[in-house]
Amino acid sequence: MMLGTSFAGMLTRFFTQRLMQQRHASAHTVSSYRDTFRMLLAFATAQTGKQPSNLAWQDIDAPLISAYLDDLEGRRGITPRSRNLRLTAIRSLFKYAAFELPEHAEQIHRVLAIPCKRCTQQQIGYLVRTEVDALLAAPDQGHWAGRRDHAWILLALQSGLRLSEITGLTRDDISLGTGAHVRVVGKGRKERCTPLTKQTAAVLRAWLREPAQGDGRIVFPNRQGGRLSNDGVQYLLAKHVETARQHCTSLRSKRVFPHLLRHTAAMNLLQAGVDTTVIAMWLGHESVETTRIYLNADLELKRQTLAKVAPPGSAPAKYRPDDALLTFLKNL
Repeated sequence: MMLGTSFAGMLTRFFTQRLMQQRHASAHTVSSYRDTFRMLLAFATAQTGKQPSNLAWQDIDAPLISAYLDDLEGRRGITPRSRNLRLTAIRSLFKYAAFELPEHAEQIHRVLAIPCKRCTQQQIGYLVRTEVDALLAAPDQGHWAGRRDHAWILLALQSGLRLSEITGLTRDDISLGTGAHVRVVGKGRKERCTPLTKQTAAVLRAWLREPAQGDGRIVFPNRQGGRLSNDGVQYLLAKHVETARQHCTSLRSKRVFPHLLRHTAAMNLLQAGVDTTVIAMWLGHESVETTRIYLNADLELKRQTLAKVAPPGSAPAKYRPDDALLTFLKNL
């Protein structure tokens, strides 16, 4: 089989030509798609006994892909939403291959027919003020790593930046003079500037005076001066949350993850009376409809709405027990 029409050749061209050259996909998209196919290839190798480079198109069929997705849910415990994201990446490859490999049209059609799973739209979570204070106090600022973690957690809670935006920040992206702000390029390659509070600007100013690691470009580097990985950030956050739970009992029942900090920033803006269109712009949402999830999560806003509604005329009924003799006869 020629390399250009093999699974390995088509997958390579999908990344280099389709994603990078034609679509000019972001690094985040390329990384997400890469992880999907790395796991798919490992699963296919375990199922077929063939090395990834030797896999044929016939090997990557609909039953194998369905089994792969089921394995992700069963063994890795991913949510239906994450499963659908993996399936989206696979569909993109097979749509690209449909024009290149018409002889495999039937197999490709069956893969494209694999349905997405319906998933429950859960109400988002967020941190309240006492939980935020406990989390910010958790890092040990007597050490370099603690000061770094305190700085990026504070920035995440105030700015609502995505995880990839925080880990990718460079010194050139931060302006701490008059009108302090951070500049990021988010999803859809949309550039936006987010203003900083005086407190956040002061913390970042002190942090950037620390001895630089590596070439000094990355704002929140690892020990070697490189960019923190997503897994690394999640590990650090989990460690500090565990510390914070010792002093804030309400955190013990909450699952805290990096994106929850972004939700918290959005809820703070909403509860301060900021319009959802402004919040959408602040967070870099493609549509204001995405921002409406925060309206659904704001219980206090619902209470205020309820207080404006005239209640229906009704009074509580009073419980009157049955006669003792009738009760005795009923229970016979």
